[in-house]
Amino acid sequence: MNQSIKGIAIAALALLLTNPVVALPHKTNQPPTNARSQPLKDTLIVPGERIGPITRTTTKQDLAKLFGASHLVDKTISGAEGIGSFAATQVNLNQGRSLLVVWSDNTRTKPLDVRNLGWAWKTREGIGVGTPLSELRKKLGDFKLYGLAWDYGGTILLDSSRLSSYQGKLILRVDTAPNAAQKYPNDYQAVSGDSTFSSSNLHWKPLGIRLEEIILLLNPSQ
Repeated sequence: MNQSIKGIAIAALALLLTNPVVALPHKTNQPPTNARSQPLKDTLIVPGERIGPITRTTTKQDLAKLFGASHLVDKTISGAEGIGSFAATQVNLNQGRSLLVVWSDNTRTKPLDVRNLGWAWKTREGIGVGTPLSELRKKLGDFKLYGLAWDYGGTILLDSSRLSSYQGKLILRVDTAPNAAQKYPNDYQAVSGDSTFSSSNLHWKPLGIRLEEIILLLNPSQ
């Protein structure tokens, strides 16, 4: 790894490790399929600014006004590597629009980030959960990402992409298709571990890589 790429990797990992709310969360259960929501046409992600009508200043009370209190479920989630806990509110919406708001404290008046996004949410570039690696490369160029099978596996280093301006505002993480590790163990091992790899590495191709997780940072803790 050359020094510039190594510096990018260290900087990106430092951001994740020093900010617990930025840590990639474990998957949560999907909302009930019969959940009904208020009409919502704006499903745009604007890194660092908003996701649909949710902005840096949105409160729990605002969420109730926007979506209806019956669609909100308060919960507590763990921080990075299980350290600490954070208040969060699940917003259960249909048609791939559900999301989870993580708060700065128990007053639920300042959102730190929004995560667990449904497939309907997308950036201006058309990036959303489920976007395949081939499309990501068209939009981001030939970027770097962390290897699979560790805490930050599959995290894209946005500083190495065309969307470097999103660094510190958006976290993108990819994952393999189901059972890819069993079907293609050699390819899987070749791009696994605490190292960075090019998105053009041929070992990614058989693994069915798609965007698995988007985290929008609104008021990241310092």
